[in-house]
Amino acid sequence: MLYQKENPHGGDIYTQPVRLDFSANVNPFGTAPAVRAAVERSLSDLFRYPDPYCRELRRTAADFNNVAEEWLLFGCGAAELIFSWALALKPRTALLLAPTFSEYRSALESVGCTVREHLLREENDFALTESILERLREERPDVLVLCNPNNPSGKTAERGLLERICRCCAELNIRMLVDECFLDLTDRGEELTLKDMLGEWKHILLLRAFTKSYGMAGLRLGYCLCADAALLQSMSETVQPWNISVPAQYAGVAALGEREFLQRTNELIRAQRGYLYGELTRMGLRVIPSETNFLLFHSDRELKTPLQEKGILIRSCANYSGLGEGWYRIAVKLPEENRELIATMEEILRG
Repeated sequence: MLYQKENPHGGDIYTQPVRLDFSANVNPFGTAPAVRAAVERSLSDLFRYPDPYCRELRRTAADFNNVAEEWLLFGCGAAELIFSWALALKPRTALLLAPTFSEYRSALESVGCTVREHLLREENDFALTESILERLREERPDVLVLCNPNNPSGKTAERGLLERICRCCAELNIRMLVDECFLDLTDRGEELTLKDMLGEWKHILLLRAFTKSYGMAGLRLGYCLCADAALLQSMSETVQPWNISVPAQYAGVAALGEREFLQRTNELIRAQRGYLYGELTRMGLRVIPSETNFLLFHSDRELKTPLQEKGILIRSCANYSGLGEGWYRIAVKLPEENRELIATMEEILRG
C-alpha cells in the first residue's frame, strides 16, 4: 500500500465521488463474465492457502501463450513483477523511455539503480525510433525497459525495430523488460508480441497482466514470460510463496478462456477510439494517434478539476517525465460514456 505518498496513478475513485472513471485503462465492458463466475466459485475455498506453484493457472497460461510452463512466473499484478525483476537483477544502470509508466523507475531506483531516459519526441507522436539503437551503443546500460504499446501515448514499436533492439541488447549483454500488458487490447497485438523470440534470446523478459484485458484490476494478477529459469527463480525468492490469492488463481484460469470476450472488446475499442479521436480533434485539441484502448491529448485549458467537479475522472499526465501540464490521457469506454465525456468537455471548453 501507499504510505504518506501521493498516488501517482489513475483510478483513484476513493478521494471523492466519481461517476465515470476515464483515468484507468481497463476493459470498457468491465470484468469478463467468466471471471465473475470463477471468483464466486472460489469463495468456498477461501479457508485454504493458495497453491504456491499456481499449477492450474500456469498450465492454462502456458497453453494460451504456446510456451513452456517453466517460462512462466506469476505476480500480484504486473507491478509486483517489475519490482521482483529489479530486485533479482540489481542493475547499476538502466535506460527508460520518456514518457512511460512510472513504476519502472520506482522499482529500479528502489535497488539503487541509476536511471537515464531516452526522450520520445512530440513531433514523432512520441513513437520509438531507430535513435534508441545509437543510445544503447553509447551508454551500454545494464537493463532496458520498453512498454509496447507505450503508456501513455498508445504508440506501438514496429516488429522490425523491436527485433533490432533485441539483437543489439544481446550483443551488448543488456537485459530487457518488455511490457506487453496492453497488447491484448491493441491493433495487430499478436503480430507485435516477442513471445516467439524467447527461446532464442534469454535476456528478454515479457510482462503480461489480466488487469486491463479482463477487467481484473481489483484482483491483482500478472505474469511474465522468460526462458531464463535462473532469473525467474531469483524473482520468485523476492516475494512470499502465497502472493497469488485463491480468487485470483480461479479468475486467471477462467479469463484465459474468454477469447470471444476479447474479440468483442477489440471491436468496440477500434470503433470508439476513432470516435473519441475525431471528437477531440474537432474541439481543437492535440491528439496523439493511438493503437490501443486509451488516448493521449493536450489542452491549453485545464480539464481535470472541472471534469472531476462533474463526477468525471481523467488522467492528468503532468507527472510523466517528458510531458507536463496540459497533457491528459483518457480510456476508451462504452459509447454512451464516451458521448457524455465529449459533451461535458465541450461545455467546459465553451465556458
